[in-house]
Amino acid sequence: MITTTDQLGTVLELPGIPRRIVCLVPSITELLVDLGLESSVVGCTKFCVRPSHLRSRQKIVGGTKNVRLEKVTALSPDLIIANKEENTQEDVAFLAGQFRVWVSQVSTVAEANEMITSLGRLFAVEERAAAIITANRKALEQHKLPSPQKALYLIWRDPWMSVGGDTYISDVMREIGYENVVSDQLRYPTLSVEEIRALAPEQILLSSEPYPFKAEHLTEWLEILPQAKVALADGEFFSWYGSRLGNLAGLLS
Repeated sequence: MITTTDQLGTVLELPGIPRRIVCLVPSITELLVDLGLESSVVGCTKFCVRPSHLRSRQKIVGGTKNVRLEKVTALSPDLIIANKEENTQEDVAFLAGQFRVWVSQVSTVAEANEMITSLGRLFAVEERAAAIITANRKALEQHKLPSPQKALYLIWRDPWMSVGGDTYISDVMREIGYENVVSDQLRYPTLSVEEIRALAPEQILLSSEPYPFKAEHLTEWLEILPQAKVALADGEFFSWYGSRLGNLAGLLS
């Protein structure tokens, strides 16, 4: 018998190491593969695009917010991995009534490391988990800014939406030297152009996801805030809290 505790504090007892996993979290699906568990992942969402070949070989069980519960049930998983923010409470509660569900809750780099360590222990791949954490730490160090910069990270357009200080993205920003100008706000605040001007960021970071900012949006912001630097940011680097940090070679373009 194996006992594990998820990031919500729920204690799960399993008869052994899970061999049939359904993962409802794209970044953790990639993590499972990097932990050497690809053959055990029998189901994932349509947004689990890393590694790129995985979805063609595994069962797609819908999206993160609209899980096809009947498909998950048909797969008879030993363990389902979910996330408090990315998946709905209703879906998780339904699945937890039938299966063991391990729920992640990640809002800092430290909590991401805790998640990686916990899953490494659960699946008896502690050395791989430790190596991933080391690679992620090196990636953050590699992209450390020479000096702090006041920055605004935008995830949406019309309306403009940013990231508050209680998000994983904001913590990654802090780790590499950005001072989030809306760190005093929570979750994903909506901002007007006037409010953004008043915040006076030195750097505007336009994320590649969920809104797919492109090169033309750089010009738009250079006109709105000509005194600021504007760059496209790799949204996976900033928001995928698994092994993506160590997998990516670049950060900004």
